[in-house]
Amino acid sequence: MRQGLGTQLRHLIELLDGDVAQSYVDAGLDYRPRYTPVMRVLAQEEAASVGRIAQVAGITQPAATQTIALMKKEGLVTVGPGADGRERVVRLSEAGLEMLPQVQACWAATKAAADSLDADLPYALSQCLADAIEALQKKPFGARIQKARTVIKKKGTTP
Repeated sequence: MRQGLGTQLRHLIELLDGDVAQSYVDAGLDYRPRYTPVMRVLAQEEAASVGRIAQVAGITQPAATQTIALMKKEGLVTVGPGADGRERVVRLSEAGLEMLPQVQACWAATKAAADSLDADLPYALSQCLADAIEALQKKPFGARIQKARTVIKKKGTTP
């Protein structure tokens, strides 16, 4: 029996994330994969607001806020008031800056592994994911569910 989309996605994430997390351990780093979107932004920009980090990283603001809180607790970032006092500005701490070259080396290895996976597939997973994200941004999954319900209701059948 073929698993549902959600089950397959969760399994794929388990297969990928576990090994990515282990690669950081193998490199001697106390680092979580979920820090990567924030670290990537702060590696490019000396300081950024939480909103800016979320926007550039392509994550939600609540996800950025939660990740930044964890990173602050582990001493990887500092958070302070912005110039106008309305925004919180995030910067890599000294520990975060020291860790950055090792983390970037792990990112390079992960990218090479992802490229290898893409090469083993009949179509690149990275492109499939990009296409799926773009399609969902144009027409959210919730709208697709509503449309499917309407069609099913009209037919008087259930799958």
